[in-house]
Amino acid sequence: MDTMESYRRAQDGFDAALAAVSRWDAPSACAEWTVRDVAGHVVWGQRQLRAWATGEDYAETAGAPGSPKPGVLAGDDPVATWRAARAEAAATLTEEALRRPVTLPGLGEIPLAGVVALLTTDHVVHTWDVDRGARLEPDLVALADAWARANVVRRPGFFGPELTPPADADAQTRMLAFVGRRAWSPVPA
Repeated sequence: MDTMESYRRAQDGFDAALAAVSRWDAPSACAEWTVRDVAGHVVWGQRQLRAWATGEDYAETAGAPGSPKPGVLAGDDPVATWRAARAEAAATLTEEALRRPVTLPGLGEIPLAGVVALLTTDHVVHTWDVDRGARLEPDLVALADAWARANVVRRPGFFGPELTPPADADAQTRMLAFVGRRAWSPVPA
């Protein structure tokens, strides 16, 4: 599957989940983060991606993995803020930019295209974090599962401890359990 096409589809799924949110300050499936915090974190990721693609500095840390309140980056209209950040980042993702090396904690130096693959997984998982009833696209679940199993970073603010899913779990539940989400247990509202 084409990396950029998978990324766009994962973003579209996340966009749809955000557009359906009615309670921004409700808990998400990410420990200690509200739905607004998840939106702020993903906005931060788009802004960081844009900075890497353009070679600009981006010193904002409020939305980084493990940040205490990334919701501040979501603004008053999280959907509009997300869509603007997405469009600004997409405009910078040229073939040249995708070859540019970046350094990530736990992953080392990788081309920016590798960050796009990471963010595809991030968007797939965060779609479920925002909408725990979401049926994720099976091919995106498989892609996210493969990426996570090859590159997982288990530390606070990244992926949680691997969980053991029920024996009859489907692929989505197995992937979510691998990244530390209790897909079979409702998160308290």
